[in-house]
Amino acid sequence: MTQRVELATVMDRLAVDSLVTDYAVAVDDGDWEAYRKLFTPDGRADYRSAGGIEGDAVEVAAWLAESMRAFTMRQHLIVNRRVRFGILERDTGDTAQVQADYVNPMRLAGNGSAPDFVCGGRYAFELRRTDDGWRLREVVVREKWRSVPQGSGVPVID
Repeated sequence: MTQRVELATVMDRLAVDSLVTDYAVAVDDGDWEAYRKLFTPDGRADYRSAGGIEGDAVEVAAWLAESMRAFTMRQHLIVNRRVRFGILERDTGDTAQVQADYVNPMRLAGNGSAPDFVCGGRYAFELRRTDDGWRLREVVVREKWRSVPQGSGVPVID
């Protein structure tokens, strides 16, 4: 591998990492316009394992905007990011797969100042290089566990 190719790969990894971080910040801040802009025009998200929906980025952003109102505080911690670059139409590096674990402490409205709802699992991000840079083609949430306050009405994942 030449130094130029290695530098391009490092730059792509930084851009992919930034996109995943932008995703977490958009959800945590409730910036649904920014959330939608992170996706390709045909981009989709699947939150079914966490009790949510699957659909295009516009549909899912609307669902998130409504469902996240129950939480006055959200803070995604996305770690253990494994990035794999792929090939699209014979051009090396036009796609990427990211697998990343998450822990997501949140606070239900009216429940004080500390997080009282915490969930964790793994994201599968599919990315595509576009004329506007790296964008999300697909996000799949695989929630593995959650801890909720008793009597909150929030279902517990088995």
